[in-house]
Amino acid sequence: MKRIKLGLLPRIIIAIALGIVCGLFFPDWLTAIFVTINSLFGNFLGFIIPLLILGLVAPGIADLGKGAGKLLLITALLAYCFTLFSGFFTYFSCSLAYPWLLDTTQQLTPLEGEAVKTIAPYFTIDMPPLMQVMTSLILAFTLGLGMSVIPGNRLKNVMEDFKDIINIVISSIIIPLLPLYIFGIFLNMTTSGQVAGIMGVFVKIIIVIFVMTVILLFLQFFIAGSVGKTNPFRLFRNMLPAYMTALGTQSSAATIPVTLEQTIKNGVRPELAGFVIPLCATIHLSGSTMKIVACAMAIMLVSGMDIHFGQFAGFIMMLGIAMVAAPGVPGGAIMAALGVLQSMLGFDETAQGLMIALYIAMDSFGTATNVTGDGAIAVIVNRIYKKERA
Repeated sequence: MKRIKLGLLPRIIIAIALGIVCGLFFPDWLTAIFVTINSLFGNFLGFIIPLLILGLVAPGIADLGKGAGKLLLITALLAYCFTLFSGFFTYFSCSLAYPWLLDTTQQLTPLEGEAVKTIAPYFTIDMPPLMQVMTSLILAFTLGLGMSVIPGNRLKNVMEDFKDIINIVISSIIIPLLPLYIFGIFLNMTTSGQVAGIMGVFVKIIIVIFVMTVILLFLQFFIAGSVGKTNPFRLFRNMLPAYMTALGTQSSAATIPVTLEQTIKNGVRPELAGFVIPLCATIHLSGSTMKIVACAMAIMLVSGMDIHFGQFAGFIMMLGIAMVAAPGVPGGAIMAALGVLQSMLGFDETAQGLMIALYIAMDSFGTATNVTGDGAIAVIVNRIYKKERA
């Protein structure tokens, strides 16, 4: 009999459902077992996040420093600008929509608060990180920029091996354990009587983000069409096969062949498309940024946290850089963003768990938006290339 292999999203959905159901009848001693597991896993996440940033960001920046020179710089700047545009577009859209869409009168109380029933873990193991998150970010930028200009490759080879280790930790430990972690979070939230409010928030956020992704793509292709002097609706229509493929694969890398073929149909030179599309599959994550910003704002609102534009402006700019480090696994972008969420927005273990659950629930939408927007960037780069050759 053939074994059925469930993807990460179905396992997350099952974990949420089981956590809610089991929270209705589990005795406290049994719930405490899963609270203990969550405590250990949360401490491990706190330990691994600085290493994750160092191991992924530094090699990513080093790789961007070599290649096609000016063309590489133009493509990277366009990808970053598109990502920033997505972040700020999401911030202002959610600032208008959330106050009347989300009920902030019934705020999500922290699970350790006195107003809710709390269940303590049986034991905890401290796992202090080797460095602070901001320290790891600065070190990653310094090493990455340095490796991009020095002639030798010894340090880069070491960092590539370190990156492989981090990717193995993500794909073999963190991602497989995420359903259990999220089960524990929703089990504890159900026991404390908070799950009804957060599930209502989940549904509303998913609807809002789907609508915003459609609007964002139309804006991106309107810009690309204006620059490339081409019908934006035709450009967008030609990229729809890439969008649908990404919905199924949940991977920008796996969708590259389709994205490349459809980009060439939009009139982009094949050799140029062959350079821009694989690069943007790594560095352009407008859809992922949109999901993270929208989910972060929602969780902060229902948790009673203050939201300031200055705080989010810095967060969005840093997030655009951190997204370069996103590994090519489902949920990889949120793993790369956890450190920024923790250091700049003050997200605790519970908030991070909710972010992971929300993000993965919409993983397909974000990936599809990323790869479709790659086609818009390619059209703009193609136009710039033509002007320089003229």
